[in-house]
Amino acid sequence: MNKKKLVLSAVAVLAVIGLAGCSSKSSSSNSSGEKGASLKLPDHYTNTKATDKAATRNGTLHVAEPADAPFAGIGDPNLMQNNEDNDVFAPGAAAPGNINDLFIADKNNKIIDGGLANQRLDRKNNTVTITLRKGAKWSNGSPITAKDIEYTYEVIGNKDSTSQNYTADMANIKGMAAYHAGTAKTISGITYPDGETGRSVVIHCTKMTPAMKFVGNNFIAETVEPYDYIKNVPIGKLAASPQVRKNPLFTGPYKLDKIVPGESTSWSKNPYYYGKKAQIKNIVITVVSSNNIDKAIQSGKYDFTSPAGVMHGTDYKELKNLKNYKIVGQPELGYGYFGFNVGQFDTKTGKNVIDPNSKMANKSLRKAMMYAVNTDAVTKKFSYGMSWRANTLIPPIFDNYWDSSAKGFPLNIKKANKLLDDAGYKKKGKWRAQPNGKPLTIYFGAMTGTSAQAATYQDYLQQWHKIGLNVKFATGKTMEMNSFYTTLQAPKQNKIDIYNAAWAVSSEPTPTMYTETSVQNLGHFATAKNTQLINDMNSNKAWNDSYRAKIFKEWQAYMNEEAYVAPDSFSYTWAPVNTRVKGYSLKSSNVDFWSSLSLTSSSMK
Repeated sequence: MNKKKLVLSAVAVLAVIGLAGCSSKSSSSNSSGEKGASLKLPDHYTNTKATDKAATRNGTLHVAEPADAPFAGIGDPNLMQNNEDNDVFAPGAAAPGNINDLFIADKNNKIIDGGLANQRLDRKNNTVTITLRKGAKWSNGSPITAKDIEYTYEVIGNKDSTSQNYTADMANIKGMAAYHAGTAKTISGITYPDGETGRSVVIHCTKMTPAMKFVGNNFIAETVEPYDYIKNVPIGKLAASPQVRKNPLFTGPYKLDKIVPGESTSWSKNPYYYGKKAQIKNIVITVVSSNNIDKAIQSGKYDFTSPAGVMHGTDYKELKNLKNYKIVGQPELGYGYFGFNVGQFDTKTGKNVIDPNSKMANKSLRKAMMYAVNTDAVTKKFSYGMSWRANTLIPPIFDNYWDSSAKGFPLNIKKANKLLDDAGYKKKGKWRAQPNGKPLTIYFGAMTGTSAQAATYQDYLQQWHKIGLNVKFATGKTMEMNSFYTTLQAPKQNKIDIYNAAWAVSSEPTPTMYTETSVQNLGHFATAKNTQLINDMNSNKAWNDSYRAKIFKEWQAYMNEEAYVAPDSFSYTWAPVNTRVKGYSLKSSNVDFWSSLSLTSSSMK
């Protein structure tokens, strides 16, 4: 199954819970992705019972979206800012995470023919040609055109856009930087061989990069926008428009029938879908709180939880032995992490800038806090095998690029204390002071969640207190999800010094969320070496995969050394699947996830 680009997880994911996924393409489960895990999960459920044709033709598939806050309700994949929206609008795509996507990929995430569109790279002429399949239509029956491909770049790159998908990589497209800066009204590097209503676009680049071969890269956008449907809405207001909030269009096997804001979405078969036709008549996706999800599954209210939804290790403990459900999962293409606030985003220059005088600017302080955290013990106690300590910021599912030799930050209180002592953070009574002698209070940002999550937060605080750091919850308590991210996404903020969250990353692993120009770089760190290493990942030399792997490992070592962002946990994403469901598979080869589903009974067992 594939997922789309890089987006923030909307749930703070600790070592105790599975990672959230979204704007990112995911791979099928494999042995490399499970390195460090204490158990292995199947990535599909083989139901040998026959499909009940009547139940399937007339039935409703009930899906639970585990979440502790209402979903935002943004139905445009380029404007979504959290995982929950991606989950509740998932039937609008062939596979979860692929909303309005152009391409499909092989097991190695390399783009192949057969999706909504095909791609051709021309390294000699520095062009990318994208050609739509014949007869492709939106869920309202309107044709999908070349202009719809191009308009995605306008939505992402417009200076007033709320999209978080624009990165410096897109400036590789000729004219894109000028458009993004507002000095050009069009993107000169995108042309139409057979007109705007035709099937092809040619994208002219300043250079070609190896990342372009894979889904999830940040050089070439992979979605379409319904231009005729939204063209009269200013791009800056698009995320709040009825076209996005009430009646969004999709390209997948199901069309949206109804949204109950923040609570549920309802779907029926899309008669205009080009691919494998949906079998089940209706799908309803409903938000269920983490405190109620186990009881809801145990009582047979839902066929499964969202394939990319957050299910905790404690949920696994409660649900793993249910006779009428099968546990299906795969290593998450993402990770939990700790981030430090070390600067700000300069809205004038469009760049993140480190403040050398910021509270968390001292590397020794950051590293000491990471060596004080006991992630191994926390995962063992709470995750029940669903999570394990991460050693880098590249998940092990990227076997060629992940540095298995990296140590990360195992518990080492002695080392933590020495780092602080040597850096001048001396104790004044119970707590350490800053090197200049002023009091030091560090504010920890954490989202409200489960009781196990709350216990983990308290463990973090206790560990930091052990090394003499006065760390408190930002705002005095855990934060509601939307408030948490609203605070972190501000160009400049001083309420949160360190936070715990998660990334659902792309199947093309270039870490563009940490670039100098990325608005997803929530800690605002930016260094010349980081920029150089990320650029080297997609240089001409990087067409040689051995060289590219070398640079990835250098970047992982650099990030662990600097600890602007520090790895926390790797995890499974998993779901309990009711035994009346047939065709459930997370394999990357299953590009028709929703269309492959059928029912063996009219009622859940």
